[in-house]
Amino acid sequence: MKDESRPALPVSGENGAHLRTQPSGPLHARALPDNLAVKCPNCRELLVAKDLEKNLQVCQRCDHHLRLTAEQRIDLLLDEDSFVELAADLVTVDPLSFVSRSQSYRQKLEDERAKSGLTESVVAGTGRIDGLPLALAVMDSHFIGGSMGSVSGEKITRAIEVALERRIPLLISSASGGARMQEGLYSLMQMAKTSAALAHLAEAGVPYISLLTDPTTGGVTASFAMLGDIILAEPGALVAFTGPRVVEQFMHQKLPKDTNTSEFELAHGMIDAVVHRRLLRPTLAKILRLYSASSTVSSSS
Repeated sequence: MKDESRPALPVSGENGAHLRTQPSGPLHARALPDNLAVKCPNCRELLVAKDLEKNLQVCQRCDHHLRLTAEQRIDLLLDEDSFVELAADLVTVDPLSFVSRSQSYRQKLEDERAKSGLTESVVAGTGRIDGLPLALAVMDSHFIGGSMGSVSGEKITRAIEVALERRIPLLISSASGGARMQEGLYSLMQMAKTSAALAHLAEAGVPYISLLTDPTTGGVTASFAMLGDIILAEPGALVAFTGPRVVEQFMHQKLPKDTNTSEFELAHGMIDAVVHRRLLRPTLAKILRLYSASSTVSSSS
């Protein structure tokens, strides 16, 4: 009978000599850390977590852009220690006393807060990129799929209002499955509220940059995500109003492979550029400098 307590191959030390292994058992068992490796959702390659982090959460094999948290996105884009959060005290409530088959919305919120460390799917604030100021709102798909509720819409609107008040550019990074069904009409109203606020921003001539990341769908796509003066997207991001699976079920027809990707949207004139994650910060800095130079010329004339 095969002895399962022994390794199949000897373990080598730094000098190549074989190390004596301890027998397995409760006294010697050592659990591997949960975050040691990550499987790429696109090519299924097993990636070392530290190497993936150094590569900005982009797969080294297939270049797939894994999803970032709001904190990771802010650290990626902004100057160090320049971020100041807005409306951090806003907390979602349960306006409809919504209860699904599995749990109440109130319990769902508590579970999501404990799991993600966030209070809502949007983090809003101000910061700097290469010393240039901007207001920003960053969505996080790790909180109820990045769905847009009443507090999400309010945080985005407050970021827009700060950009208007201070006359600084606005950046919104979208990552959402759409409107949050547990809030019904309250959620859908955020589409109109954020769009109206952006209309005031446009009237004042304050630039708005929209960044689409995976996924950007539903009511977010149908409102503020596609209203940017400049619309950028990460490679391979799902960008759609309705996901391809739902469309296929309705049409009873298989869609082309790259339908509803950021590259598809670029080819059909819906966005301005697809930008690799490592180039996002310098690209945004360049755009901000162009707008800054333009506003300086306008004010002097």
